[in-house]
Amino acid sequence: MPEQTNATTERSPDPNEKLVKVFDSEQESEALVVKGLLDSAGIENDLASASLLQEAFPGMGGMIILVREEDAERARELIAESRQTGADSASDAGDEDETKG
Repeated sequence: MPEQTNATTERSPDPNEKLVKVFDSEQESEALVVKGLLDSAGIENDLASASLLQEAFPGMGGMIILVREEDAERARELIAESRQTGADSASDAGDEDETKG
C-alpha cells in the first residue's frame, strides 16, 4: 500500500470556496512581499491583478491578495504586524541618522 505524501494529505482547493481580499497595493513588489509572508505562515493565497477582477472589486487597480475566508483574520493580523515592525525599523533608522549628525 503506497504511503500518503504531504501533497495528498493537504486540503484540496474547492472552486466554490469563498475567497476574501486581505491586501491590495498599486505596487506589485509590495504585494509579492506580502504573498511571501503569508506563504511562510502556511496561509494559502492567490495574488491577482486587480484589473482582471473589476467585476468583483470595481474601481481597483494594482494587485490584490485573496485568502480563504477562515484564514482572513490571521492573514490580516500578520500583515498588520509586519507593517508595524517595518514602521518601527524605519523609525529607529531615522533616530540613528539624527544622532550621527
